[in-house]
Amino acid sequence: MKFWIRVSFRDGEVLARCQPDGALVVERGFVPFCYKPNGKVYSTRMDRLQAIEGATPERYGDPDNAVSKAASKSAPKPSAAIRPTDEAVQLWTDGACTGNPGPSGAGVLYRYGEDERVVSEYLGQGTNNIAELTAILRGLELVSDATLPVDVMTDSAYCIGLLTKGWKAKANQELVATLRTKMAEFSDVRLIKVKGHAGIPENERADELARLAIERSR
Repeated sequence: MKFWIRVSFRDGEVLARCQPDGALVVERGFVPFCYKPNGKVYSTRMDRLQAIEGATPERYGDPDNAVSKAASKSAPKPSAAIRPTDEAVQLWTDGACTGNPGPSGAGVLYRYGEDERVVSEYLGQGTNNIAELTAILRGLELVSDATLPVDVMTDSAYCIGLLTKGWKAKANQELVATLRTKMAEFSDVRLIKVKGHAGIPENERADELARLAIERSR
């Protein structure tokens, strides 16, 4: 059984593959969808789909001979499960802003196997949303091998909506487009929502890196 959610596509509605929380499933840069329950599965870019207010995930059985082998192999695991660093790259990302808009910074904690790196970048005048999006972009830019599985952790519901739920960008459109293009380069990348300021050490570290960038600029 898989989860599907109703979204707008062209001049009508379709069922797009999603996770149990409603986040769209992205496989090799494309979202699987069908026109009716258990119907033939197609795929399209995420930016061609628009969220429908009030839509909730629906569960249906697999269409007979409809899901391609490539799609079934790359179907992501539930978003709640962060893969260990010996299985996937972990990118803990966060943005900070003083004033919103105001001085902003991006923080990233990269972990893969024994390798650990950090980014603490001052972004100049901006908004918190810009800082959050940029932190994700900077994290992905650290991954030189796009075939590696990648888990991106963020506490931003705004980023999750834009990058996994098909929200239409009303602001920061160029940055969002750049980030979507970057994500499409990866064969297995997942965005995972974590709770901010809840004592998660890696999330707190990313937040600290973002704030330190602002402090150093003064």
